[in-house]
Amino acid sequence: LSQLPGWSLRPDGSIVVATGNDDAPGLYRCTPYNSYGTAGESRPTRVLLKDPPAFTVRPKEEYFQEVGRELVIPCVAHGDPPPTITWVKVGSVGKSSAQVDGNSSLILHPLIKEQHGVWECTATNQVASVTTATSVHVLGTSPHAVTNVSVLPLLLAANISWEPGFDGGYFQRFSVWYTPLVRYPPRAHHDWVSLSVPAGAQHLLVENLQPDTSYQFSVLAQNKLGSGPFSQIVTSVPRGFPVTTVPPEPPAMTVHVFLSPPRALTANETARGVLLRWQPPARASVAPSGDALELRQDKGGWEVLERSIPGTDTQVLVPGLIKDAFYEFRLVAFAGSYISDPSNTVNVSTAGMEVYPSRTQLPELLPQPVLAGVIGGICFLSVAVIFSTTAACIMNRRRAARLRKRRQDPPLVFSP
Repeated sequence: LSQLPGWSLRPDGSIVVATGNDDAPGLYRCTPYNSYGTAGESRPTRVLLKDPPAFTVRPKEEYFQEVGRELVIPCVAHGDPPPTITWVKVGSVGKSSAQVDGNSSLILHPLIKEQHGVWECTATNQVASVTTATSVHVLGTSPHAVTNVSVLPLLLAANISWEPGFDGGYFQRFSVWYTPLVRYPPRAHHDWVSLSVPAGAQHLLVENLQPDTSYQFSVLAQNKLGSGPFSQIVTSVPRGFPVTTVPPEPPAMTVHVFLSPPRALTANETARGVLLRWQPPARASVAPSGDALELRQDKGGWEVLERSIPGTDTQVLVPGLIKDAFYEFRLVAFAGSYISDPSNTVNVSTAGMEVYPSRTQLPELLPQPVLAGVIGGICFLSVAVIFSTTAACIMNRRRAARLRKRRQDPPLVFSP
């Protein structure tokens, strides 16, 4: 064995072949012995060298096809002995309606909505099994159900979040449905209440819930072709006010809202202005509804530059800055009447910088001497207009008085 690289003998008498090659195939016999000799050799065993399956043609990572059309996905493998190829849809229950042709290709005809998902191609022989996967996206259908629905109970409220399913190839919107669980309902069934979710959002805060009452929540996706299936139903109980013998504090004091500020605020100079980027708040007990941008110039007082930045935005362009000035910017997040602490501050200096090509200059960013000159010029023009109007009125009155006097005087008669 020492002459064969990678071969070794274990204490129990087994032979280990680390790397199979042409030296491995053949007949093998084992002869046990001790100090008294041996009882003979074992019966021969034959070692065959076979190849595990290997893919020669793999399917692409993703396939997009319209519903009702035909989709053919190839998958070819070789080995010794030749492998058997099978297709299966991940997460499916029971036998699928897919077919496999003579070349081991998956045939989906006609393509239906239920065939959307991940498909696996497996090649198997006596040596090993290998698997490769691909994703099939069926276009032109209603949206799929959302997943991972979670409910965070809050004070007289609940925050519902989820992960969207495939949209079917069209823009999809969501709505949250909820209903209280009453032991003795007034009717045979209880009504569900639906709330629309803002476009692009994957969470919603449901308020004005009853304390210590179980609620059921579900999420529905819709696109222009219709509604998808409801998500799984999640049950949760909103928190109520704590019970105490001490007179309760005002509600404003008992509501504890944690709202962290936007993070990692940065500033970059561009040809159109200063581009500010940031990351959304890390933690919050309520869903932030937006951000506000504050600035100050040359260590002056802080002023609000933009007070209604959507909560989904993470960047804003600030044009029209004055040359040779020093600016500081910061952000705050707000949710209703609650405002977070300021974010980190970024500094921007326009010293030696070209004026940004913006048609709109920010009025609050004008230097005080320039602003005073503009106001003085406006006042001077106003006084001049008033003086001219008054003088014209006086001159008209005097002219009218002279005309009346001439009409009242008797005419002069000259006789020869």
